[in-house]
Amino acid sequence: MATISLCMIVKDEEDVLERCLTQAKELADEIIIVDTGSQDRTKEIAGRFADRVEDFVWRDDFAAARNAAFELATGDFCMWLDADDVIPEEERKKFLEVKRRLGLDTDIVIMDYAAGFGPDGKPDFIYPRERLIRRGRGFLWKGRVHEAIEPRGKILRAPVVIEHRKKQVKDPDRNLRIYQKMEEEGEELDARSRLYYGRELYYHNQYKKAGELLESVIRDGKAWKEYRVEASLMAAYCAGFLGDPERAMDLLFDSFSADLPRPEICCEAGRLWMEKREYRKAVFWYEEALRCPKPEEEGAFVREEYKGYIPWLQLCVCWDHLGEHEKARQCNEKAGEIRPQSSQVAYNREYFRNLALDYGNIPEKEKISEINSTCN
Repeated sequence: MATISLCMIVKDEEDVLERCLTQAKELADEIIIVDTGSQDRTKEIAGRFADRVEDFVWRDDFAAARNAAFELATGDFCMWLDADDVIPEEERKKFLEVKRRLGLDTDIVIMDYAAGFGPDGKPDFIYPRERLIRRGRGFLWKGRVHEAIEPRGKILRAPVVIEHRKKQVKDPDRNLRIYQKMEEEGEELDARSRLYYGRELYYHNQYKKAGELLESVIRDGKAWKEYRVEASLMAAYCAGFLGDPERAMDLLFDSFSADLPRPEICCEAGRLWMEKREYRKAVFWYEEALRCPKPEEEGAFVREEYKGYIPWLQLCVCWDHLGEHEKARQCNEKAGEIRPQSSQVAYNREYFRNLALDYGNIPEKEKISEINSTCN
């Protein structure tokens, strides 16, 4: 059976590290922890699980730290996790089955990474990541922020989902600071870096500069189509916050030059039409979101709620405004099938009950609940 070295970089992770290592210890034959400057009990906790705990002087470069951890590995494959990652029991069973069958001719094992979760706790933002990397094949992490290894060789797609469940955000400005430093130092940013830099700026409400960076990705003919689609969506959000919905719509449509329509793109187009009270046009785009095929290419960003819950709930709102109350009620029930515990679905059910009892006499404050589907 192939051997696996778990290689982690950590800093001040005493609140989550034991949770992660308790779940991961049965998967790895060797655990290596590289600490980048912890001031809490992180190294003490790591010492209870790890075969090696080493220090690394932090220099605003995640790739450098991960490469340092990988260099210490002795197993056939290197595996990475973040300290706040979780591997549920069922996924651990799947992982062990993959490990049992794993051949040494494999170069990269791809597993899904769940990085966002709905109110019910279920993953709703999932994308594939390189998870196991064959040692000794010259693979290197690249990128000072949002580091990655470019897959090549024989690639195995494994049906395992690892969940990124943060308990707290310790330094929300860290990534932005690193990108700004890269820019100040004159480092050339590739399309991936510009996309993630633009997203960081967006999350910090710096919409103008974010939009400029994201639009540069859209215009980059060499950029991977998934980056162009994501940049179109994020740039449209920026234009909306800057008060230019027409530009936002144009940016959404730019994504169609990269690939087929995506649910997120269609939902944002629907939301823009809803803001104009053009409900029939909004209906078209929300229904289109429901019809969107699954992206053909591996690696697409997938936001599950945009494939069903959001369009059904927004269709409920649109049909209600158009006076088609039974259609609206049915759409709300469709949303409820996806999220049975949704407070918005429950609110709307009460609204429809009141409507049936006292049609036409519902106070404005009791009107149906809609959601703002813009990324946050």
